[in-house]
Amino acid sequence: MIESLLVANRGEIARRVIATARRLGVRTVAVHSDVDAELPFVREADEAVPLGPAAPAESYRNAEKILAAAESTGARAIHPGYGFLSENADFARRVHAAGLTWVGPDPDVIDLMGDKIRARNAAAAAGMPVAPGTTEPVADEAAAVSAAAGIGYPIMVKAAAGGGGMGLAVATTEEELRKHVRTVRGFAERMFGDAGILLERYYPEARHVEVQLLGLADGTVTALGERNCSVQRRNQKLVEETPAHGLDPGLRERMIAAAIQVGKAVGYRSAGTVECLVHGEPGEQDYVFLEMNTRLQVEHPVTEAVWGLDLVEQQLRIASGLPPSVDLAALRPRGHAVEFRVNAEDPIRFLPGPGSITEWNEPAGEGVRIDAGYAHGTTVTPSYDSLMAKLIVHADTREAALARARAALESFTISGPKHNLPFHGELLDEPSFAAGTYTTAVLTRMRAARGPEPVS
Repeated sequence: MIESLLVANRGEIARRVIATARRLGVRTVAVHSDVDAELPFVREADEAVPLGPAAPAESYRNAEKILAAAESTGARAIHPGYGFLSENADFARRVHAAGLTWVGPDPDVIDLMGDKIRARNAAAAAGMPVAPGTTEPVADEAAAVSAAAGIGYPIMVKAAAGGGGMGLAVATTEEELRKHVRTVRGFAERMFGDAGILLERYYPEARHVEVQLLGLADGTVTALGERNCSVQRRNQKLVEETPAHGLDPGLRERMIAAAIQVGKAVGYRSAGTVECLVHGEPGEQDYVFLEMNTRLQVEHPVTEAVWGLDLVEQQLRIASGLPPSVDLAALRPRGHAVEFRVNAEDPIRFLPGPGSITEWNEPAGEGVRIDAGYAHGTTVTPSYDSLMAKLIVHADTREAALARARAALESFTISGPKHNLPFHGELLDEPSFAAGTYTTAVLTRMRAARGPEPVS
């Protein structure tokens, strides 16, 4: 097993990885920017190394500083968490070149599945359905218009690189398509250094469902169920649950089997996720491949709750060349789990609302878990993602889990930064969410039912 681990991340995910490592007797090293020096993950690590200014390019995305921190502290492995350098194949190669253990998949696999066009083609070659779309980068507006004639509107314009719901736009007309091709190409070039785009059929009434994979050290690839991640704002997730309620049983089996085949086809090792869009009414559902995330997902705790497994522990074991800690074939899912992302943002427009935390009272009790990156007296800065904590609830049934969530949300109190706890309470009352029939359009419908916001 790995003996010393540097966690190349911050906030709740750094704290979560450190907790598992310490439970396993692994020495931990945190790295942090100047503005994060007082956060819990820094003091909970065995050692902490400052990286400098808040800007990610000068701290959490600075490979030189992180590798230097590993060398100076004697850390022998690096866990990247999610975001920042987690899906940066060049960084993973540098970790290997430094003689360190990379807790993640092979860099070539990160490269392959990080490019949405190559990933789409790899999934199709492995037998997973894909939406009508382009198989090569779209060169210009004229090529996009020509391709659209065969795909049909509405069309999703996607940056081939990047992730996190960024670099996406929906076109319903040729005029919109031309405009979005220009804007998405420009955004992708600035953000990802890659102006490549692809076009795919857009499904306005779909569910965002993903399959959790574990690629083991011996080459076996297995799945730990699926998650429904359809509650989203700006294509970024807010709530996730497992199992995905209302899926046709046959579709669930086909989707999971196909996701495993994709993992096998690319030689996947470590935790990873195959994301899909499920469309159609119950009894007539079908699905298409969306993308693959070659890292641990933000929403992994709901899978842990239902399957009784620590995914970070399995990542560390796989990276060490060890078998899983349990017989995965003997595992069976139990109950239902839901995760609510608690963000420092207003609950209506979802605009960032950083600030100093003057009150922080977490709910507790059976079936309630909090993964938090902050605490009373700390400060949420505008330098990073707005995620403050994750509330995870688990119960025998979905209905019981939602009841437990309601009580937990009501007792979770935060003062100082703006936060989206009121939104989650509103979501629990939304009929399609309560029934488990919601799609990625649920938030749009909630806002339409609310009516226009007052002009301030």
